[in-house]
Amino acid sequence: MVLRGIFTLRDEEIRWFYQEGASFLYPDMWDDYLKPIPEEERDDLVKAYHKRLTGDNEEERIACARSWSKWEMATSQLFVNQENLRKANDDAWSLAFARIECHYFTNKGFFTSPSQLIDNAKIIHKSGIPVTIVQGRYDVVCPAKTAWELYKQLPNAEFHLLEDCGHSAREISITEKLVQACDKYKNIVEK
Repeated sequence: MVLRGIFTLRDEEIRWFYQEGASFLYPDMWDDYLKPIPEEERDDLVKAYHKRLTGDNEEERIACARSWSKWEMATSQLFVNQENLRKANDDAWSLAFARIECHYFTNKGFFTSPSQLIDNAKIIHKSGIPVTIVQGRYDVVCPAKTAWELYKQLPNAEFHLLEDCGHSAREISITEKLVQACDKYKNIVEK
């Protein structure tokens, strides 16, 4: 099993990226993310976005979808990638992207407990399934803290914390490490 960009939908992860935390690193992009939400609703931005992304006002839906998607695209790589930012201008793409994410976040991933994924990692460990975790040190979308917590539940896993990248699988070091991990596992045959 090869894992990258680990996000378990815990409140602390959602708060970090969509409420306060990552905003300290990207204040310029954060301002754009805040624009479509009235100040009086900014105490719960995911809730405010969900209301608009699923509302009847098409203009508001599109504006929110673009802002949500631009925020994520801006923060997905160590260096802001202009090509990624342009994706947010595609209304169909940004609306699908933002609505799917926001739907899962609003519903806590449909998990039965906030730490279900971390708590149940022992099932993977006991099964003997080999695991490689690839994590960018500067991933602000899915901070290394979560990947590290998962790794501690999987003591036989390989953990690669890459120093020169953020979140995206398109970053060179992440891509290379993912390919290496997949090559390593490609010939595993169940006995």
